[in-house]
Amino acid sequence: MTADLLVPTSADEAASLFGDGDGVTVFGGGTILLPEITAGRLAPSRALMLHRSGLDRITVDGGRVTIGAATPVSALVDLPDGPLADFAAHVADLEIRAAATIGGNLCAPPGRESQRGDLGAPLIALGAHVRSSGRGGERNEPVEDFLSAADREARLVLEIEYEREPRRSGSSGMRRRHAHSYLVAAVAAAERENGELRVAVAGAGATAVRCRAVEASRDPQSVLEDVEPVDDAVASADYRRSVLPVLVRQALERLELS
Repeated sequence: MTADLLVPTSADEAASLFGDGDGVTVFGGGTILLPEITAGRLAPSRALMLHRSGLDRITVDGGRVTIGAATPVSALVDLPDGPLADFAAHVADLEIRAAATIGGNLCAPPGRESQRGDLGAPLIALGAHVRSSGRGGERNEPVEDFLSAADREARLVLEIEYEREPRRSGSSGMRRRHAHSYLVAAVAAAERENGELRVAVAGAGATAVRCRAVEASRDPQSVLEDVEPVDDAVASADYRRSVLPVLVRQALERLELS
């Protein structure tokens, strides 16, 4: 069966064509979807193609940074915004970073054998918000709220925004190397001038998680109050539990030195 191709030329048209998301498969870079289609596990009936939507740009207006959902991960590597550039530089490999998009990374469903959504952690640490469209209209919400929303997979991400402001940051992670780079777990931390600390973990579960217990106590061990690690082909939940406090400690130490 041939899919109906929907090719919007603006963000507004993309939101209109997406509607409530019923029966629509969104294509950004295709790095997740194409293997699923090739393997016969996915057969889209309506495909929303974002390559002409104008959502592939990074704009800076004063201190506000806006990143279109179709912006490739490779375009984030040169941003001067601490953990986001660092995480982006280590997503998979060069070919994947050139095709994969920030919106696809945020919306990625749980992997069959490994965890996804690396960029959620630095975006949470930066206090970023997601503008999305879907049933009930447009929403603008913190990344951590978007990732925990029950309807996340039925939303069309349009943009990610955050304030560029003076802050210290630090990150730490562990990956398994193969044809691509598979995340065991990674931590992003950022502290504003007023002392507000934001910490997040990616790779230990299906989505990135904000670590409020760590923020309140600054105790690396308290990360296990915030994160419930999972088992997969990359690492066991027990192994993740053992390394997470170490990664949090390293991220906080690097923040102090920045």
